[in-house]
Amino acid sequence: MKLSQLRAIVAVADYGNFSEAALELNLSQPAISHAIATLEAELGVSLFARGRRGAVLTTAGEQIVAHARQALQHLELMQKEANLHKGLEGGQVRIASFRSVATHLLPKVIAHFRDRFPNVGITIIERPDYVDIEQTLRDGRADIGITYLPTSAEFEVWELIRDDYVALLPPKSSVRSSTHLTWDDLAAHSLVLLPCLPCGRILHKHLAIAAPPMPTASDIQEDSTIVSMVMQGLGAAILPRLAAEPIPKELRVYPLPAPLKRVIGVAALSDALHTPAVFAFLDMLKNFDFQCPGICAGEQNEGCGVRGRES
Repeated sequence: MKLSQLRAIVAVADYGNFSEAALELNLSQPAISHAIATLEAELGVSLFARGRRGAVLTTAGEQIVAHARQALQHLELMQKEANLHKGLEGGQVRIASFRSVATHLLPKVIAHFRDRFPNVGITIIERPDYVDIEQTLRDGRADIGITYLPTSAEFEVWELIRDDYVALLPPKSSVRSSTHLTWDDLAAHSLVLLPCLPCGRILHKHLAIAAPPMPTASDIQEDSTIVSMVMQGLGAAILPRLAAEPIPKELRVYPLPAPLKRVIGVAALSDALHTPAVFAFLDMLKNFDFQCPGICAGEQNEGCGVRGRES
């Protein structure tokens, strides 16, 4: 049984005559007639009743053409699957990200991706902030970017996680309540913050609206430096939880009196022509189950805010 015979029986069944089936398959009518006749001979049954009304399926023909359709559909799926894997037998996926996501989230996804597609190379391009990440996408130096949401319409985006800002207090500090922190508790310390650059802007705007004036030092640009200063009792700090990880167990960690989250998303240029490898990595990112790094001391579970994106 040949593929040409399966296509011929389906085409004749669809058009009801041999001539139109021949036009559809770009073959001559004798070629279609020969394909059907040889198939009938091989199967030992008549598939069509020929007459003035054209070619009408017999009872046996109705059953057999249904199987022929399924066979052709499966062949098409086989080809699509082969084409997909041909595109994933090599190539490169370039991901632009800031440090906290590159450190704590992306390695887990990359490990799972390499288990499935070991021949695809993955490159992480660390950038200092989401502005640089988006420009890296525009310049064509990355295929996928990790950025803050919302962003501009030139990008197709998916929410990845929501990351709470948390307050870090020195090990021996005390607060008035054992369950929550107040702005007065924070004001008792010199507050070490990221500068009001792109990544720190959301926090500074939030504090200007929600918090009373507090003594701050904003010239520290490295998250790890800020955590170390708090650990040594040189002040308190407010950081996104993911940026503060790994948080020393001695530090006291609380949700802010007025909660704040940063929404982190996956972005790709809307008009870019991506390879199958890039699409496969995007699918894994969008559906990956990210686990929360931990629960804050004195914090309820619902306050954590790091979650996998719902599909």
